[in-house]
Amino acid sequence: MSENVPPVPRQQIRAVHTDTTVTVYQAYAPRLGLPAARDGRFPAAWKRDRMTWIKPSFLWMMYRCGWGTKPDQETVLAVEITREGFDHAIRNACLSHYVRGLHPDEATWKRRLRATEARIQWDPERDLHLSPLPHRSLQLGLSGTLSHAYADEWTVAIRDVTPLAHDIHALVRTGDLTTARSLLPEERPYTPAP
Repeated sequence: MSENVPPVPRQQIRAVHTDTTVTVYQAYAPRLGLPAARDGRFPAAWKRDRMTWIKPSFLWMMYRCGWGTKPDQETVLAVEITREGFDHAIRNACLSHYVRGLHPDEATWKRRLRATEARIQWDPERDLHLSPLPHRSLQLGLSGTLSHAYADEWTVAIRDVTPLAHDIHALVRTGDLTTARSLLPEERPYTPAP
């Protein structure tokens, strides 16, 4: 690693993003994931009334779904959503756990958690072997009106990236980490709008 490369902050949103969109990842059973990728939107069978967790980190998604091999997570989706929606969720989110010093007290945090439809969770980022790294990656939980907005308003495009997940995993298994790394989506630091 070059001495000129600054260290990664402990908590930082890193994502594939454009001027108007942010890409997040989810994994589903083929009965949901394949129609979503085919039609570019979530099917009616997708449960809009439950909390859904979106992840801007491809490798964290690979850790969660086992490279698309875990039951009911065999179809890995890259979901391109509007920056406006993503930023709205971030601005209105509550941390999923109490942090002394950040929250006035635990009771205040619990009230805020119950009142919000978005939750932020910071989990260890993963390397190509899916081992934890010292910095953390964002998971964003959406429920209620935000879950509906994610599925029906914010979604710009949905792609099936399962073949990419399998290709990278195969390269990791053979020890070709350089080629595997070259195939990873280019995630850059992301700063939500104030």
